[in-house]
Formats: sequence, structure tokens, C-alpha cells
Amino acid sequence: MTSVRGGLLHVVRPGALTTVQDAGRPGWAHLGVGRAGALDAPAARLANRLLGNPPGAALLETTVTGCAVRPDRTVVAVVGGAGSRVTVDGLPVAWGAPVRVPAGAVLDVGPALDGVRGYLAFAGGLEPEPVLGSRSADLLSGLGPAPLSEGDTLPLGEPADGPPQGPTPWPGAPTELVLPLHLGPRHAWFTPAALRTLTTATYRVSPHSNRIGLRTEGPALERARDGELPSEGMVLGAVQVPPDGRPVVFLNDHPTTGGYPVVGVVPETALAGAAQAVPGTRVRFSVRA
Repeated sequence: MTSVRGGLLHVVRPGALTTVQDAGRPGWAHLGVGRAGALDAPAARLANRLLGNPPGAALLETTVTGCAVRPDRTVVAVVGGAGSRVTVDGLPVAWGAPVRVPAGAVLDVGPALDGVRGYLAFAGGLEPEPVLGSRSADLLSGLGPAPLSEGDTLPLGEPADGPPQGPTPWPGAPTELVLPLHLGPRHAWFTPAALRTLTTATYRVSPHSNRIGLRTEGPALERARDGELPSEGMVLGAVQVPPDGRPVVFLNDHPTTGGYPVVGVVPETALAGAAQAVPGTRVRFSVRA
């Protein structure tokens, strides 16, 4: 059974898409299980650090519209990631810094003012039952807790000893997303002209992007050969090119296999900006050796 020794968090307003995330479940791709985890990993780690939590403690990831929750005991919380207005029982409180939320009070995270994904962390973390070592929700496989719905409850962990840390600078949402790209393994499936287009054209973030992948709008990449590949393994940051020719950057909930050619791979360290890039944001790919 799930422990409730630290109290419960009640969902008052779930928002458009709010999920429990932690550092994810790497190492299971051979079984067809993806990584999941917080899309903006640095923001999630910073929110936890401000509360004295372990870096991978479970928290809430909101999408665009925020969420509202009510703890049944007094908690200390941090809202970070995408900028937003934050209130406790209707009164403004600090964004990006620890705030005290009394038992029974409603902590409301408003719509994103910049960026896409907010992170709502609590001292002690959240403690739904882990699946394969992680409490993260994976939207593609359905593993982990379901996206939040009104009336849901989540168990709160016990806070660590010691006071929370003070305010710290947070990065803003990118006005232009420059993604370093290591070509391969299937760049030979595209014409030289297509590869020049990929590295010189400006794409834009599609509104159809999600936790599975950042979709782009812009010039199509012309293939040098016909046919399709047998399914092969896919990694975080793989830039797959579907039949419409527009690159898709795979994010944390990506499939573990796929049959469309991968023209290159974006390093994991460069993907945090993709989590916060709003639709219409300019995207450029920069080839690295």
C-alpha cells in the first residue's frame, strides 16, 4: 500500500496536463520501456534543491495552464520552471522560492507567462508507488501515475531536516532554440541539399509538440533513397524525419524503437530549452563534430 505518513496532497484544479515526474527510469529500453522523467531536468533539480530534497525527488510538472492543489498538512513548496503567478488562498506568494502553504490552503499555480512547463515541488517530495524504480508518468506507455484529475490525492513525503535554501536565479524561456546536432546514424538517407537545409534553415516549434517529441514546422528534408527502415532503437534527443520531411526531436516519452530515419541526435544536455520553447519559437540545428 502507498504510505500516507507525510500527509496527502489533494488536486483542486489539474490544469491542461499535470503529471508526476522525477529523474525518470533509464535503463529499460531493451524491454520497450522509455525513460520518462521531467522534461526540463535542470528546473526540476533546482526546485528540489531549494527545498533540501534529493535531486530526483518526485514533483509535479504542469503544462501551460498550471494547476491548483491543497495539502492536508502544512508544507513548504517551490514553483519554478515556466514563469507564472502563484497564490496561496488567493494571496500572491513568491515564484521560484520556498513558500509556506498551511494545511487546507489552496496553492494555485497560474498559466505560464513565459515557457511551457512549470515544476511544483514539495519538501519531502511526492510518494506515489514507484514503477521500475521511478514515480514518473510515461504518457506513451502508460506506466506510472496517470495525469492528474480533479479530486485525485497524492502522498507527501516527510521533509528532510534543515531549513530550505533561499532564492536563486532561474533561466528564462528561449526566444530562439539552437540545438547542437551530431549527424547520424541515417543522415546518408538524405540528399546533400537536405542536410544543408537542416543546418541553415530556421524552423519553428509546432503546436503539436508534446512530451514525446518537439515537432517542427519549416522546409521538408528531401530523401536520397526510397523505402523504409526496419524498426531500430531510438534514443533521447534523436531527430527523426517522418514522411512529411519535418524533423521531430524525441523527448522523454519517446518510443524506444522506430522505422523513420534519424538524421542526427541532440545531446541530452541541450534539451531543457526544448521543454520550455513555446509554439512558434525559432529552431536552428547546429552540426557538431
